[in-house]
Amino acid sequence: MATRLVQINMKAHDEVALGDFWAKVLGWEISSEEPGVTNLEPAGLTYPDPRALYVDLVVSTEPKTAKNRVHVDLATTSPAHHTELVARLTALGATPADVGQGDVPWTVLADPEGNEFCVREPDPRRADTGPIAEVVV
Repeated sequence: MATRLVQINMKAHDEVALGDFWAKVLGWEISSEEPGVTNLEPAGLTYPDPRALYVDLVVSTEPKTAKNRVHVDLATTSPAHHTELVARLTALGATPADVGQGDVPWTVLADPEGNEFCVREPDPRRADTGPIAEVVV
């Protein structure tokens, strides 16, 4: 039996505000299972639908002290889409981030709480992934 990733958990100081940012980034819906937990899920799917990866944002008072050990890479479909997506994410509050990546064909950004993520270059291998191309561990 194969293992399948169902959801990822992101820590947040303000899970509602950060959940709103990521819902806009991904084009997903927001729900909450309890105070301090904001859930993001693709529209029209019910957890745990095997076609989707779900994201939970959970309140944490711990300060961010280093580069994230786990982050998402967002998919793009063309060079123009990559440029448009980076501009849209920046308008939503993302900022450029330097994690020592050097000269790479993707863009590294940080969400409003400083969590790094990447906007990947177009690649046919990521054509059917939806907005999240990869979860990098």
